[in-house]
Amino acid sequence: MLWDIFPRNTRLFLARHSGIWKMLRAAVCLALLSCLQAQEFQGHVSIILLGATGDLAKKYLWQGLFQLYLDEAGKGHSFSFHGAALTAPQQGQELMAKALESLSCPKDMAPGHCAELKGQFLQLSQYRQLKTAEDYQTLSKDIETQVQQEGLWEAGRIFYFSVPPFAYADIARNINSSCRPGPGAWLRVVFEKPFGHDHLSAQQLASELGSFFQEEEMYRVDHYLGKQAVAQILSFRDQNRKALDGLWNRHHVERVEIIMKETVDAEGRTSFYEEYGVIRDTLQNHLTEILTLVAMELPYDISSSAAVLQHKLQTFQALRGLQKSSAVLGQYQAYREQVRRELQRPDSFHSLTPTFAGVLVHVDNLRWEGVPFILMSGKALDERVGYIRILFKNRAYCTQSERHWASEQNRCLPQQIIFYIGHGELGHPAILVSRNLFKPSLPTQSWKEVQDRPGLHLFGRPLSDYYAYSPVRERDAYSTLLAHIFHGRKESFITTENLLASWIFWTPLLGSLANEVPRLYPGGVESDHLLDFEFSGGQLFFSQQPLELLIPGPELAPRPSDFQVLRAQYRESPLISAWPEELISKLANDIEATAVQAVRLFGKFHLALSGGSSPIALFQQLATGHYSFPWAHTHLWLVDERCVPLSDPESNFQGLQAHLLQHIRVPYYNIHPMPVHLHQRLCAEEDQGAQTYASEISALVANSSFDLVLLGMGIDGHTASLFPQSPTGLDGEQLVVLTQSPSRPHQRMSLSLPLINRAKKVAVLVMGKIKREITMLVSRVGHEPKKWPISGVLPLSGQLVWYMDYEAFLG
Repeated sequence: MLWDIFPRNTRLFLARHSGIWKMLRAAVCLALLSCLQAQEFQGHVSIILLGATGDLAKKYLWQGLFQLYLDEAGKGHSFSFHGAALTAPQQGQELMAKALESLSCPKDMAPGHCAELKGQFLQLSQYRQLKTAEDYQTLSKDIETQVQQEGLWEAGRIFYFSVPPFAYADIARNINSSCRPGPGAWLRVVFEKPFGHDHLSAQQLASELGSFFQEEEMYRVDHYLGKQAVAQILSFRDQNRKALDGLWNRHHVERVEIIMKETVDAEGRTSFYEEYGVIRDTLQNHLTEILTLVAMELPYDISSSAAVLQHKLQTFQALRGLQKSSAVLGQYQAYREQVRRELQRPDSFHSLTPTFAGVLVHVDNLRWEGVPFILMSGKALDERVGYIRILFKNRAYCTQSERHWASEQNRCLPQQIIFYIGHGELGHPAILVSRNLFKPSLPTQSWKEVQDRPGLHLFGRPLSDYYAYSPVRERDAYSTLLAHIFHGRKESFITTENLLASWIFWTPLLGSLANEVPRLYPGGVESDHLLDFEFSGGQLFFSQQPLELLIPGPELAPRPSDFQVLRAQYRESPLISAWPEELISKLANDIEATAVQAVRLFGKFHLALSGGSSPIALFQQLATGHYSFPWAHTHLWLVDERCVPLSDPESNFQGLQAHLLQHIRVPYYNIHPMPVHLHQRLCAEEDQGAQTYASEISALVANSSFDLVLLGMGIDGHTASLFPQSPTGLDGEQLVVLTQSPSRPHQRMSLSLPLINRAKKVAVLVMGKIKREITMLVSRVGHEPKKWPISGVLPLSGQLVWYMDYEAFLG
């Protein structure tokens, strides 16, 4: 038979050279024997399910392990399944047996074959109590004994942690010290969320686990990554590269919606919800992971786990920081009473935990700049559904009326791609592509076209308007993920690096929302349009005012945002005072209004900005919340600069670059840093940097009169880099001067007081309790710039406006 596989000419040659034939035959036989042995047996795998009697194990994990056995039985591995918990052996065995009763086979499997395989699985599954280090040692010895007695070799061990995170460390320590497999065998440990409560706790947990396990050994489960529609996102993008390459970007995508709605409430889980809330429960993990799959750059080879995970990390790094105004929060009305009852809280208890959240996310890279990603999740809503919807811009106009449109090709119909996770009107996972977009390519062995269902409308259109596909066989998420764990595929799991990147992104928002009162909603369809929200720029807000009966009662203490902006006078000039967030928002709006008016009248806007820490929040607000700002016609100047290289962290220009310039589209020739670094020297008088900057201002700014100058006020009364101890620049003809600061770095460059006073508008931003004393002092002094340079700020023909937060103004 082996002879027959060769061509005739080869057989004649081998017949003449019998020695070569014998050697070749031996080599081929040895290779075939090795292949057959590898196919027959690839090693023994032990799977230990910790928390084997818990809810998650009963609902999903045992069924997932059974499906793994169905998929892999007869393919070369042998298995043993160990259900483990703290429960005593006899009781634990009974609970586990009860959980295993509900195991089921795929619908297309013959009942007899199913019964046979189920019997095998039950024989391979046993319960054991794992409580002490000795228990883990005994488990390890039992596995080794079984492997030796049955003449097997050990391939590896999987430990699935279906236990609360507080138990991770002790279990990890015991596995690491007493239950690792021997040399040549792999170890895989699987963790369920939550992976921390914020960035710090996630970092601590990751560090603790990292002391026991290598990164390649850890698998953090986000079960949404195992859902069929979600798991297909990268494959869909890969298989349809040709059609999507020109569409999957800011030029064509109007917005992306990532939605998870539930009809159930938090009853029975309020202790968990009080600690975590809806953002930590679903947005920080499930919806953010999906966002990365949609937004990430597609690797050349999507089968490379390392490439996929690296591209996901790059997407995290491109996410724009969230502000409090990026989110809207809600809480269903019955939640408060459920918490009081379940957690035995007094009647006066009021919870601020959100059960609904909408968040607006932006990805700051060339592909997605300006495209809103809407993440939304909530409990006690009108339907149970999950989906990812990519809505494309529609630039077409059809002159004929809609009744003449042919839906297969008409460009005026909505163009969208939907990864339908499940439930809802459709009732099953699906991928939908508008017929007027393109016909997608999907693997026919696992996805099939959905038959039309007359009367069914999805996202405003009948099902017939879509190329619609559903899985050939529905498979639950845990079965998919367990298969990936078994085969060592890491792209469907959360690495430590990606986990911490996600928490870095979400933690500041969670901190800013900690004391925010969520909007109350009745729940279900009765909520009507109460939770509808809109977005403008970088801000998200509810579309309608809450119903009167849903406004929190008078027993709640007032919050800072309940106070209105205070308008008054300070040093005989207008004063605007508010809490920091409202103050920055007001100042940003005023700057934009001034810019729009200047551009309308003169075609350009000249803005001079000071450095330091106070304007950072303003820069961020301008960058993320003012997309109508006329940046293309704006010239940006510096009020002052430290004599350090522009790339130095202490440079005012570097702060401007980090918090504003890199986020906006302003022509590079409209940016005017101060020339403090010339001829490889810093602020050398002979280099005439101050004169150079003054000449540039005179050449570009009409009458050297800036449209707006933003100043701060130091605790010694200095402004810009004009200090009481260094009277340079307080008077005279010089527009730009070199000065000396009492603090390092001492050398500075600054606009002079006469130049500042030529401005059409000067805004002075003063924030923080540390400024209260100087604020009181300056309010009483006259025009004494040599003692307090800020007192010399009074535009000759322009307007001076003070912006102070309440702590600086009222203490």
